[in-house]
Amino acid sequence: MKIPLAVALAGFAINFALPIFAQEKAATPAVPNPFQPIPAGPALVQQLEAINNKLDEVTNKHDATAVAAFYTANAILSSPLGVASGLPDIEKFFTNVFQRFSPSDRSTKINYVYAFGSDLCAIGGWTETVNGSKQSGGYFIYVYTPARGTWKIRASVSKHATGP
Repeated sequence: MKIPLAVALAGFAINFALPIFAQEKAATPAVPNPFQPIPAGPALVQQLEAINNKLDEVTNKHDATAVAAFYTANAILSSPLGVASGLPDIEKFFTNVFQRFSPSDRSTKINYVYAFGSDLCAIGGWTETVNGSKQSGGYFIYVYTPARGTWKIRASVSKHATGP
């Protein structure tokens, strides 16, 4: 009688102990990312909107040299139409775009601006008319960096939602 009682008590103890060992360990809290974006203040957003309005103006005038002046000397541009690196390539890129598509009525709208260290990342959309009648548009990400009292585009990525 003593052995079956001992076995029963051992089984009872194991029955309660196993779930404790089977429990998953609580996940360790994630270390916060030290590079979290910080929404930019209204004054910075207004500065970038003014710069983008001027960029739209020179784009509508098909002035590739003036467009390239909005970029840093070592800027990178990436779009479905090609990739350009540095001011000479960026100017050549826009000269080609102006000749092939004759864009007009370009208008950009910034939706979000985030600060990353000393840089600003603007995310938004654009629309334009190409070749006189076809509507085109898409999305952009510009990384602006401070340069001589203003902001210049250090990296530009665009994606066409419609158009060429």
